[in-house]
Amino acid sequence: MSKILRIGIIGVTGRGEELRKYFHQPKKRAVVTAGADISLKALEAFKNANGNEPFVTTDYKELLKRKDIDVIVITSPDFTHEKYALAALQAKKHVYLEKPMAITTAGCDRVLKAWKSSGNKLLVGFNMRHMAVFQLMKKLIDSGKIGAIKAAWVRHFVGSGGHYYFHDWHGTRKNTTSLLLQKGSHDIDMIHYLTGSYVKKVAAFGSRDYFGGNKPNNLRCPACKLKKTCLEVDYSSMNRCCFRKEVDVEDNSQVIMELENGIKASYMQCHFAPEYFRNYTIIGTKGRIENISDGDTVVLKLRKKFIDEKKLKEIRYKVKAGKDRHYGADALIVEDFLDYLLKNKKPVATALAGRMSVAAGCAATDSLRNGGKMLKIKKAPKGIK
Repeated sequence: MSKILRIGIIGVTGRGEELRKYFHQPKKRAVVTAGADISLKALEAFKNANGNEPFVTTDYKELLKRKDIDVIVITSPDFTHEKYALAALQAKKHVYLEKPMAITTAGCDRVLKAWKSSGNKLLVGFNMRHMAVFQLMKKLIDSGKIGAIKAAWVRHFVGSGGHYYFHDWHGTRKNTTSLLLQKGSHDIDMIHYLTGSYVKKVAAFGSRDYFGGNKPNNLRCPACKLKKTCLEVDYSSMNRCCFRKEVDVEDNSQVIMELENGIKASYMQCHFAPEYFRNYTIIGTKGRIENISDGDTVVLKLRKKFIDEKKLKEIRYKVKAGKDRHYGADALIVEDFLDYLLKNKKPVATALAGRMSVAAGCAATDSLRNGGKMLKIKKAPKGIK
């Protein structure tokens, strides 16, 4: 492997563009040399942004054939992740795979087996593990401040859910399985990360309470008669109506979980909330900890017997959050991945973690679509850590 890693990106818009600027550091450790996308317009924008005349193609296989590419970064839509990851690993490339690893548990297991057979390295893009607010929560939890963890509660208010998930490909089961998997993979992973334990069994309830409906599948906002009064109008992307017939994923879900170490957890995801906000509350035998701001504030509260009289009952910690869209986490996860490749340093998130969040999300989806019955999480392939 060369000292400066050569990067090829599959899916150069959206998440691909967000990560490209951190991977492209030609005077340091990596350089983006190629990109693949089905959109010629996207490829042209990618070439202009990268500034080094990268190789571009509409056929991802052309990237995998190139000997001058060491690493494949996969940021294409979810339903392509398994296919592209398998192909890249079989081509003996290192892989950065945006979450979720795949849209089925079986798909994840196929990726894991290909990874182990390849001898190359694989990282799943759980950038939230690198956010300063959650790094602080993890540090305080691991220090024993709140005692032994017994419960976790996560609420995800997805403000602008229509804009992010129901105007485009995210709104159908064939593309995502469900938003408990697509959107929830971050939250489920963070439950795993903060508690130090994977989900063992789940039960869930959910439905489409706002999005979806009877509008034509090809209807777009600029052509809609209701565009002046619709709360979900989206001129910027000119995407399809989020009340179209084909929308079949739930927009309001509740999940209860038991983790391997006995911790009880619950998760709410609502896509028509008035604001965008994640709240994580972790309760231990001595107290509880939670974030009250996505990016900068953590609150620690202790039970009376564990409070020093000279200390406040409630302690508020402020963290310095990064300025980019994910509070500095994107730059940090790229550096974590490069350390993994060049220094063999264990990454913050393992490949197994990528699989386990999908497995929990898939099981929760199966539960809510089958009367809320309790389901056990399928075990990972042997030898995967």
